[in-house]
Amino acid sequence: MPESSSVTSGTGVVPDDSGAGSGVPAALAGDGASGSAGAAGPVAVDRETLRLALVVGGLVLAVLLGFGLGRMNAPSDPARPAGTTAGGVATGGADGGAHAHSPGTGAHTHDGATVTQGGGDGATGLSITSAGYTLVPSTELVAGRAGELRFQIRDDQRRAVTRFAVVHDKPMHVIMVRRDLGGYRHLHPTMAADGTWSVPITAPEAGPWRMYADFTAVADDGRQVAVVLGADLTASGAYRPLPLPAAATSAIVDGFTVGYAGTPEVGKSVPLRFRVTGTDGTAAALEPYLGAYGHLVALREGDLGYLHVHPEPVRDGDDVTFWLTAPGPGSYRMFLDFQVGGVVRTAEFTLTVA
Repeated sequence: MPESSSVTSGTGVVPDDSGAGSGVPAALAGDGASGSAGAAGPVAVDRETLRLALVVGGLVLAVLLGFGLGRMNAPSDPARPAGTTAGGVATGGADGGAHAHSPGTGAHTHDGATVTQGGGDGATGLSITSAGYTLVPSTELVAGRAGELRFQIRDDQRRAVTRFAVVHDKPMHVIMVRRDLGGYRHLHPTMAADGTWSVPITAPEAGPWRMYADFTAVADDGRQVAVVLGADLTASGAYRPLPLPAAATSAIVDGFTVGYAGTPEVGKSVPLRFRVTGTDGTAAALEPYLGAYGHLVALREGDLGYLHVHPEPVRDGDDVTFWLTAPGPGSYRMFLDFQVGGVVRTAEFTLTVA
């Protein structure tokens, strides 16, 4: 990533007023009356004219001085927040390097490098470009037909990015969901040498889809930048949107009952405790998946804002605890991936935040 340009500083011109008000020629030091028409030597100037000239000159010098000092204190790019590079990567400004994360993740590092993430209102994935990175998909989906999802991540110089940190066991996480919040897919593509990511996919139903690329790029200077980018795709065919299922705190998938306890609040980090039980009512033997005992994604109805939260590293008995911050009131769809017996399953919930 290119470094931010150095701040151009200017120096104001300081006037030398050591002789102000002294050494005025006698021909200019009149009594205010105009000189006679036939007077010899320099043309006489009345005292009021001299005073006006000195005042105007002083004002001009003051403006020049203020302009120079202002340029010394101005940032190189007025549209760029202090303490950031051109790509929006935190450089440790007045906040000492503080940065925001997706809800529930808190401050964290990967291999000793600080991870930065723009927060907005807490939902990410609303833009195809963020933090100096752009998602460039090259995919055509046809409902019911096997295809391939292909895309690149490019930096602010339009170069394909090829350096990514492995986070939660993978360098790239892709979420696919239909605009009505159905058809959820969690994919892990592979990257070619030219930075093109690809993964097989079959769109089960026609309609507008949203893809999210969730990754941590490694910048040229070694810093890690966590980003979620989103782009719209379309699977050709007749589309009939489905209504959002009613809000519920439990779901059944492949004979497993998945329930959670906790009430999310706007702007407040709240724990949600999930428990998976088998047909006999006992706790299921959860296995680590993507480096944890669960993987939770929440999507906001309407703009499809993306909330990616991670569980506590240590389980609370049989529960898996996630911390979630709702950015605003409304309906959300939550997707919990969990693994039992080597098989990954997804439990889906509708959540209403007052």
